[in-house]
Amino acid sequence: MLKDLCTLPSDLYRNRRLVKKMAKNDLKSRFAGSYFGTIWAFIQPIVTILVYYFVFGIAMRGGAASGDGTPFVLYLVSGIVPWMYFQEGLITGTNSFLEYSYLVKKVVFDISVLPVVKLLSALVIHLFFVAFAMILFACYGYYPNIYYLEILYYMICLFLLILAIVYTTSSVIVFFRDMGQIVSILLQIGVWMTPVMWDLSFLNGYSWGSTVMRILKLNPFYYIVHGYRNAFIEQRWFWEDKLLTVYFWAFLIVCYVFSTWVFNRLKGHFADVL
Repeated sequence: MLKDLCTLPSDLYRNRRLVKKMAKNDLKSRFAGSYFGTIWAFIQPIVTILVYYFVFGIAMRGGAASGDGTPFVLYLVSGIVPWMYFQEGLITGTNSFLEYSYLVKKVVFDISVLPVVKLLSALVIHLFFVAFAMILFACYGYYPNIYYLEILYYMICLFLLILAIVYTTSSVIVFFRDMGQIVSILLQIGVWMTPVMWDLSFLNGYSWGSTVMRILKLNPFYYIVHGYRNAFIEQRWFWEDKLLTVYFWAFLIVCYVFSTWVFNRLKGHFADVL
């Protein structure tokens, strides 16, 4: 089992140049044939942000601030930017073995790199939107500071979290195609349960609010969204949230061990099914 846990990282490192090349080609091919090409990869998320801001920040709230007085558009963007990467990475990563089935059938090809290719392809777009968020915050008077450095830490946490989940979902979907629909439904629920669109502090006004808050914080992605907002808004270091940090890494390790076991157990049968 210990050997299997070390196999994936070593395979990825050995094929790092191939992964980089494939991720670049994947980003280009995703919008091949369209007039604007990869520009659509950036236009679609921007439109999504504008729609959410209009509905939840203007139409329903009249442009009101979040619970701590931060303009709602900033609170929204700081949460939705990591969520869009999580969503994109999870969906495309889950379907990576199906999309590259012709490579899976090749005996000499190391299929463990395929989910990473999808995550790196989506990471390029995520980096753009992190920069977009920084510019937006600067426009509101929130200028870059030393706390922005921990965005890199949370970005690594986000990447590893998606990867740990994707090795399970991408392996299972080969045999159980309904997994794609399950992932989509869970993402629809997750965007509200994280929460991304609303401020968790609003629950403080209810007698049962503290209990619900503790339950919602069990979602490992809460740590990521909370971390991005700490860097952009709260100006807190990740080690100040000791319990959340320990819980997140414990969850990540358990998830990685389970995903590694599932992937190594099923990968020998991929070619037969695909």
